Amino acid sequence: MSFREPPVLHRSPASFKFSVSSFKTRWPAAFLFVVVALFGAVYVAPSSRAEQAKEYTAEQIVESTIAVAGNGFGRAVLGQIRRNGLEVGKETRSSPDGRAQETRYELRFVHGDKPEEDKVRLDSKTAQQEFSLVWGNGRLFGIVNGTSFTPRADTAAGFISERAHSIDALLRYKENESKLTSAGKDKQLGVELYVIDLLDKANRKTRYFISAKSFRVLSLEYEETPPGSSTPVKYTKRFYDYRLAQGTQVPYRTVLLEDGKLVVERHIMTITYGVKMEDSLFQNPEAASSAGNP
Repeated sequence: MSFREPPVLHRSPASFKFSVSSFKTRWPAAFLFVVVALFGAVYVAPSSRAEQAKEYTAEQIVESTIAVAGNGFGRAVLGQIRRNGLEVGKETRSSPDGRAQETRYELRFVHGDKPEEDKVRLDSKTAQQEFSLVWGNGRLFGIVNGTSFTPRADTAAGFISERAHSIDALLRYKENESKLTSAGKDKQLGVELYVIDLLDKANRKTRYFISAKSFRVLSLEYEETPPGSSTPVKYTKRFYDYRLAQGTQVPYRTVLLEDGKLVVERHIMTITYGVKMEDSLFQNPEAASSAGNP
C-alpha cells in the first residue's frame, strides 16, 4: 500500500501553506491581519536556506497539521464545524479464518469541552444482527432491541481504542491535555514523514506519521494487549482518499492492520457536521425507563 498524495502547495510546517505575498496582492490588509492574528503562533516566514532546514518542534508540526485539517483555518474551524456530526459508511472485517463480514454503520458524536464529556453512538448492522454501542457520561454500554447490555471485554476495548488512537485525538491534543514529542523523520515508499508521539492522560501512546509535503496524517501506530492475553499486539492505521467535508479535510478510507495483517477496511459514504442530535440517543434505555417510573 502506497502513500500516494495529490500535489499540494508546500512551504514549511511553520508557514502551513500560506504565502504572505499572495495574500497581500489578493486580500485586503484587514483580512491579512486577521489571518496572522489567528495563526501567528505557528507562522514563521523562512528567510534563508539554513532557516528552512532547521528542525521544527512537535507542536509546530502538529499545529500545522491542525491548520491543514481545517483547510487553512485550523482549530477555530474544526472546533466550530466538527463539534457534532453523523458519519455513514461500510466496514469490512476479516475473521481469523479468512472470511470477510461487511457491516453498515452510522456513527454519531457530540464533542464536549473535555474528552470525558464526549458522546458517541455507533449503530451497526450486519446480515445477522443490529446493535448499538454508546459512550455517554463516562461509560460504555450496548443496546439491542431497545434493551441495554454490557459489551464483551474485547468489544469495549476495541471501541475505546478506536477513539483513543485516532486522527481526532491528535487534532484535539490541547483539549485532551495530551503530550507531544518528536520522534524525528522517516521515509516510507518515497514519502518524507514527520514522526510524532502522543501520550494522553491515560498514558496511551500513539505514533503518528505526518506527510512533510501535505501535513496530512498518513498513518498511525500503537500497541495494546488484548483482554485475556499477555502478548501485546501492534496495530497500524493507514488513511487514504482525503476529501473536503464542509471545509475540513477527512480521509474517506481507513485500513487497520494487526501485526501487519489487514483486519478492517472502512469506507465513509457520507459525513455531515452540525447535525442536531437528541440527548436520548446517548442515554441508557433502562435508565431512562427507570427515571420515568414513580
